[in-house]
Order: sequence, then C-alpha cells, then structure tokens
Amino acid sequence: MVKLRLKRAGKKRAAFYRIVASDSRVKRDGEYIELVGTYNPLNGEVKLQHDIALKWLKDGAQPTDTVRNILSKNGLMKELHDFKLSNQSSKEKNPVTKKSATKKPVASKASTASKASTASKASTAKKPAAGKTTDDKPKKTTTKVKETK
Repeated sequence: MVKLRLKRAGKKRAAFYRIVASDSRVKRDGEYIELVGTYNPLNGEVKLQHDIALKWLKDGAQPTDTVRNILSKNGLMKELHDFKLSNQSSKEKNPVTKKSATKKPVASKASTASKASTASKASTAKKPAAGKTTDDKPKKTTTKVKETK
C-alpha cells in the first residue's frame, strides 16, 4: 500500500521533513517512490506539488494523519473530495443496466417423471464387477507358515 508520509531530514533539534509517496513497509527515512513536497515545522512553511499529490491521492495513496492535516490546510483534500463527488454524480446520471438472467423453461411433470424412472432402472440393473468372474465359487488361497523349533 502506498502512503503519503513525512520523511525526516535536517539535524538535531532542527527538523525538516519531505512529504513523500512510499510503500508502507519501508522505514520512515528509507527509500521513497516520489517526492511530493517539503514541510518545515520551525517556521510552518509548506511547499507542495499539487498535481503530483493529487495524482497519488486519486490513485488510492493513504496520507498519514499529519500529512492529511497539511494537505487539508492547502486545499488538496477538498479538491479530492470534489473530484470524487463529480465522478460519483456522473456515474449516477449514466447508470449501467444489468441484463436480466434468462430463466430456463420449467420441464413438465411427465418428462421429469420419465427421466427419473429411466435413471432408477439403470441403477438397479446388475453389472458384473471388473475383477470378478461369473463363477460364484470363492477362490481358495493358501499361505505357507514356517514352523519354528
């Protein structure tokens, strides 16, 4: 799953963050797919590439809580919401009609009864087993036992 999150940069007590799109399994400061913007918490400065951030959000990337707040303050979450509403309303205007399932004609009682009777006749007929002969006599088997002294 792709997430939009903060990647820490800068030195001790002078934090600086990059807003990146990265796989959720990667470390916080590990590799990322694409750089979306930067955030400097010391002076509150945010630089975003709106088109790239919106592209990732439309593709289903999930922002972390902090990044969601940053995007909301810059109007991107509202823009995404409006985009989803416009897509939803266009789908409602042109609904896809489903084809009704064709029903099979119901067989008459006489035809089902005749099918059942032929099936029962076939199952009651005796068929010789593949390995048995027609003789009803059981075969004798002999086993040799060694006597111990």
